[in-house]
Amino acid sequence: MGVHDAPQWLLSAFQRSVQGAGATATTEQIRDVGQSLVDRWTEPGRDFHNLKHLVDVLVRVDELVEETHEPDLVRLAAWYHGAIFDSAERKAYANRGGEDEIASARLAVDELTSLGVPERSAQRVHDLVVALVRHSPDPADFDCAVLCDADLAVLAAEPQRYKAYLHDVRAEYAHLPVEHYVRARLKILDKLLGRPSLFSSPLGAAWEEPARQNISAEKQRLEKELAKLDAAALAAADADAAALEASDDAAAQAAVRAATQGS
Repeated sequence: MGVHDAPQWLLSAFQRSVQGAGATATTEQIRDVGQSLVDRWTEPGRDFHNLKHLVDVLVRVDELVEETHEPDLVRLAAWYHGAIFDSAERKAYANRGGEDEIASARLAVDELTSLGVPERSAQRVHDLVVALVRHSPDPADFDCAVLCDADLAVLAAEPQRYKAYLHDVRAEYAHLPVEHYVRARLKILDKLLGRPSLFSSPLGAAWEEPARQNISAEKQRLEKELAKLDAAALAAADADAAALEASDDAAAQAAVRAATQGS
């Protein structure tokens, strides 16, 4: 599926979830909001955090749906979790990968309440989205666990798909220098590997081993790449120092010659 190719079922699925959450708005009003979300997910610069990612998360939620208490709210949180996105800042990638969950959560409350979704339900969607900032759900909060697991499920993808995921993420941050990107990515991988578990739901636990294998392999590759970058930087620094020293020597010799000739 291309970035701009929305599946035919997508807006209907959004409509069902909004209505399931208690909306009182008309079908047309709901679909208009859904289309505006699709437009957000297809904005330029979204090489990974795009419509395909949204669809993948929705599909993963449905794979885990039997563990949820309020599935429509979980689906709506998936719709909104990356609605507002900006990869422009280096710190954005190092911290949250460009997704602005806080702003996205506020957007969810504003739009859902405008559609007549009860405030409690809209606030619950807000809280689910905000929980993705840390990806550390309360074990007793099954809805939050399912959403977090669905969002991280790509980490457990089979090798070729994981490779494509890495390509898309790098393309999304092509404006970052290679060294900055590698260091930021390694920081993220270390945080992931340092967690007792990546997935919190019982069904999502099946993704734990393949995800850790993918992350560990990527970390090993990036550490080798960083070592090469550091070695190249050191060699360049040594070359610059040698060139400066040679220049200083030449200047000193010229000064001596000038002094000798003057005398």
